[in-house]
Amino acid sequence: MTHRGAKAAVACCAALAAVLTGCGSATTGGGPATNDAGKPPGATDPGAGNGATADPPSGSTPTPSTGGTAAESSAAPAPAGPRCRSTELRASVGPNHPGAGQENFAVVLTNGSHRTCTVYGFPGLAFVDDAGQAVTPDPERTGGKDAHVVTLAPGASAWSALSFTNPAVSGVTTVTPAALLVTPPGETESSRVRWSGAEVSDTGKASVPQVSPLRPGDGG
Repeated sequence: MTHRGAKAAVACCAALAAVLTGCGSATTGGGPATNDAGKPPGATDPGAGNGATADPPSGSTPTPSTGGTAAESSAAPAPAGPRCRSTELRASVGPNHPGAGQENFAVVLTNGSHRTCTVYGFPGLAFVDDAGQAVTPDPERTGGKDAHVVTLAPGASAWSALSFTNPAVSGVTTVTPAALLVTPPGETESSRVRWSGAEVSDTGKASVPQVSPLRPGDGG
């Protein structure tokens, strides 16, 4: 081989090496990087971000929320006897004892059965018309912390204070109910008592009747 031929061969080999090096770079460095799962970093599965949520880590337990309050969790005292049923109680309303612009009545439940039973808490009250339709908002309950179990022997009574500001003082519109529906605590059956008391506010804005927990006696 002549000197000129040798130089040509060396130049050819150098050019070939340059071509091979360029191809290798395109293969190893030119494509996108992938993670171990064969996906580009940051790639997500279909459905992610469209309402799908991740499962909790293995071995972890989600902490449930606690929705109750201290008032809700406090239980009523254990009664000394069976609860009085609506069919065992007679309902009545005492006379008005007005004072200081207030109208004050006693809602009385009397044990008409031959057994001893108990009542606890508030009676349900509703002012109604002749058709039995409510004509005022429900009375507000007050003094719940003073509630106690009341044991009623046959013939014994418990009473709840029903009071409201005289509507003439507050200037609200009024209605004269035909009756007061009285439901013993824990019961669903009501007794209808004729209402002969004063006019009652029908707005719920002022002079709203308030009712207390039941206590021993007849309120006399």
